[in-house]
This record gives sequence, C-alpha cells and structure tokens, in this order.
Amino acid sequence: MTDCTEPSTPSTSSTLYIHPRREPFEHGLIPIPKLIFTDGVQTLGPLKDKLIQRSTQSPNRRVDLLAVSEILQISPDHARLVIDTLSTVLDTNSDPLVAAELSEVDSVDVDVCDLVLFLYIQSYKRLLPRTHKDSASVADVWPSTSAFDGYLSALSPLQFVRSNSRRFIPSQADEEAHQLSYLQKHLANILSLLADSVEEEGEGEGEESLVLTMEKLDHLEFLIYFGEKGSERIPLSLATPFFANTDPDMPAAPVPATQVLDWLLQNITSTLENISERVSAKENGLPSVSDQDVPMGDSCGSLMKASATARGPCFIEGISKSSYLKQASDLHGSSVKVVNCHDSVIYILAPLRYATIYGCSDATIVLGAVGKAVRVEHCERVHVITAAKRICIANCRECAFFLGVNQRPLIVGDNHKLQVAPYNTFYSHLEEHMNQVGIQATINRWDDPVPLGVVDPHDSLSHPAGVSDVQAECATCLDPDQFTNFLIPNWFEGESSGSTKDNPFPLPDAYMSSQRRNNNNLGEIKQNLRETQLEDSRKRELASALHVYFKDWLYASGNIRQLYCLQGD
Repeated sequence: MTDCTEPSTPSTSSTLYIHPRREPFEHGLIPIPKLIFTDGVQTLGPLKDKLIQRSTQSPNRRVDLLAVSEILQISPDHARLVIDTLSTVLDTNSDPLVAAELSEVDSVDVDVCDLVLFLYIQSYKRLLPRTHKDSASVADVWPSTSAFDGYLSALSPLQFVRSNSRRFIPSQADEEAHQLSYLQKHLANILSLLADSVEEEGEGEGEESLVLTMEKLDHLEFLIYFGEKGSERIPLSLATPFFANTDPDMPAAPVPATQVLDWLLQNITSTLENISERVSAKENGLPSVSDQDVPMGDSCGSLMKASATARGPCFIEGISKSSYLKQASDLHGSSVKVVNCHDSVIYILAPLRYATIYGCSDATIVLGAVGKAVRVEHCERVHVITAAKRICIANCRECAFFLGVNQRPLIVGDNHKLQVAPYNTFYSHLEEHMNQVGIQATINRWDDPVPLGVVDPHDSLSHPAGVSDVQAECATCLDPDQFTNFLIPNWFEGESSGSTKDNPFPLPDAYMSSQRRNNNNLGEIKQNLRETQLEDSRKRELASALHVYFKDWLYASGNIRQLYCLQGD
C-alpha cells in the first residue's frame, strides 16, 4: 500500500505556538557566495545603512535593482535573481513586488527590511539527513551506481530516501525544529537589524538603545508566524502583548527590542519543547488526534492516506511501479512534496503555490500549475512536466524537464546530463489553474537556464574542498526530433470539463516542425500498411515484430509507467 501523508506539528491544546515559515528556507536560498554573510550584523549592518541611504524617502524605505546590484556588489542579473526570489517567498500579496506583473518587476522597488531579512537567512544550512544503518536495504532499493556516490558516499540523500523508511528522512517536525533553532540562535541579531536607535534619557545621557515599532515587528512575519491547525495566521503585532490593544487611530509607542527578544525566545522554547514531546510520543506509539489519517482514493483505486491540515505540505511518498493521481479536490493545502517515488507516473493536476520533488528516480511527474516555485533535488532519470512561475534544479542526473516557466530556470549544485524542453502536455483545467496562480502562457523561459556553482553552501551534504568556484554544468535543449507530446488520460470526462483543449504554451518553430514531420511520417506508415498486400502468415509476422519493437520502445522511453494504472490491484 502506498502512503500519502502530511506530517504536521499542531499543538495538542488551545495554546498558539510560534512557527517558522518554511518557504524562505526551502525556496528562498540562493547559492551566491557574496550573499552569504556568516558574521551576523557586522557586514549586514553597514549594508543596511547604505541601502537606507539609497532608499526612497517614504514610510517603507525601498530600493531599486540598481541599488541592490551596486551596494551588494553583484551583477544586475544576480540582483534581478535576488529580487525575483524574494518576491517568490514573501507572504503578503499587498507588497508591490508581489503584486507586480512579470514585465514590471525590474522597475518595482524592494523593501529594505524584507531584503535584509532575506540576506540574513542566506547563512542557513539545511538539515542533515539521518544516517542509514541498513546498507543492505539501500542496495536492494537502489542497486545501480550513482554519480553522487563518489563524494556523498553513505550520506547520499539518494540512498536515504530509497530506504522506503520515513525514519531516515527529516520529518516536517525535524525541519521545523531545525529552522526554529536557527532563528533562536540568530534572533538577537535579526531584531537589531530591524530596530531603530533612540537616545536614552536620564543618567546615561548619550547612550542609545534599540526599539521596535509595530511596523518593523510585522516584518518578522517573513520568517515566523502564529497559528494552528485549521486556523488563520495571526498578525505578529496582534499575537504579542506589546501592540495587541493598540488604537488604530493612534501610533503605537515603540517597544524596547530586549523585551521583544525575551518574549519571542520564550515562545520558541515552548514550541521546541512541544515538538520534542510529540515526536517522543509518536516514537513510543502513543496516538495523537492531530496525526490521524483520512483515507482518500487515487486514480487506480488503491487506498491512499492524507491528513488534512492548514499547515505543512501534502507528502506524496514511496510510490513505486504505479500510476498516481491527485486533483485539486484531493489536496488540503497549496504545497506538495513528492519524495522517494520510483518507476512511476505521478499526476498532480491542481493549482499550487509551491512544489518540491526530492529523491525520485525513473519516474514521470506532472505538476499542474505552480504559482510560486518548484524545486527538484537529488533525482535521477526523472521527467518533470510543469507549468510554473519559476523552477530550481539541484543535484540531479539524467533528468528531462518539459517546462512552461515565466522565469529563467535555476540550475544549482552538481548536475549531470540535464535536458530542458518546451512544455508538452495539457489537461482540461490547466488554463483555469494557470490563471488562478498567475502563470502567463505567452512567456516561456524554458531554454534560458541560469547555472550557478557546483557547491550549494546551504546543503549540509557539501562537496570536497577545492570545487567552490567550478562552473555548474548547465542543461542542454532536447533535440526537436526527440520531442513528443505527453498524453494525460481524461479519467473524469463528463464529471468535470474545462476549457483547455491544447497545449497553452506556443511551441518554438523547430519543435513544431518536428512534430508536424513526425505526424506526417506516422500517417504515411499507416497508409502504407493499409495498402500492403500480405499473406496471413506474413501479417502475423509483421504484427509480432511490431509488438516486440513497441514493447522495447515502451521500456526504453519509460512510457511503460503510464500503463501501471491499467493493472489490477
């Protein structure tokens, strides 16, 4: 039985716990060495002052792309990447940067506070997967050699995830605790970057102290929030005791930063203790109401499980040698993680905000419309088909990406033999889903990837020393003669119909010409077969030969996976 579970960390009481926002840590890290400041405020403090000096003189100080490029001493292309990425992980649609059309992003200024927080967390290092103790089970699941084995050895995520055991993959609770611990360690520095200096009155004249206004505190919502299962997130300034009863017509008095720091650290400690208690209870086999699963059905009739929660992505995990479908009505959230899936075809035909594909092999994964970001990491021989605002590909081998993307694909880390191609499929509700999440079919940057260095400084599984400046291997464009349309079965025809009748992304001329040529060749072959006069014995030999070649093609191309949903349980 396959399992689609959604790990969550809700409280077991009415207490509201503080939580890190996953999106900046999962989709907002850019491996550009000049942006990674490990000395806290020593470098970022002066940079913030320079940004403020260049900012517009408005209540919310903002800077343009040129200022970001010059002050951070990065190229205009990298400055554009910073602003694009920041807009992807901001949590508010009211910010002009988030609301801007793609053609307007270069001309929209970025908020200095948001930018400084974004730059600060570039020092975050992802959680190290747990060591696998059973090498025999790993070998059984993944017998072939891997390009990653030379430097990752037994620590390769390709081996962790292929253990078919959740015990060796960081759970959502593990990741949340890791992110909270990082914030706990750095919160004093982060608040000092947001705070304003004021001169103290009294005996110590000339001394300055740091205070936080309600507006500055709300910027912390980029990193943390209050809210629990099934509830709306509470604005940070309302969750704190400092500004909760503020008169909206009267400006709230600033609060000493030390008081805010103490209060936030208390809340982080309480959340970490709560996570530890629940993880311990689960490991001891104690039931938890929040972890109960709700059965759901997939396209092939197998029983799936998913827990409905307002927080955390839906996990689709451990699918092997099967076909799997999820539609919008099946998902209880706007984020999906596809983990540890092999030799399968997975359809997620829904409007999403974020999607992650991790540790999969020999699979075809179709993502509907992803309005914020897709991340594909540590995968081998996987075909990914997606319409998305942006995609980041990290540490993958022999994968093909059929893309309808509005921003340039980002190629990060140590990749081998990647191919990119134009988007090649559709389903009836595709254009409706694209409109919901803001993807434009008239803009497709599939063939303009941005390669960064082979070392991802955010990855705990780092490479050996000496390769930090090596240029990453970029993706090549798929030969137009090898381009084919991917057919998505219409399982629910009659139940729900959409307006999409064809691929909404226009094909480049070379791919369109190849497609027409292939169709013409197929028509000629069919005509020749119909007109050929053969004896019955010869017809049987021809049919047998065609059957053999077709079977070989199914396996060689990976299209055999699409037949799994026709198999009985």
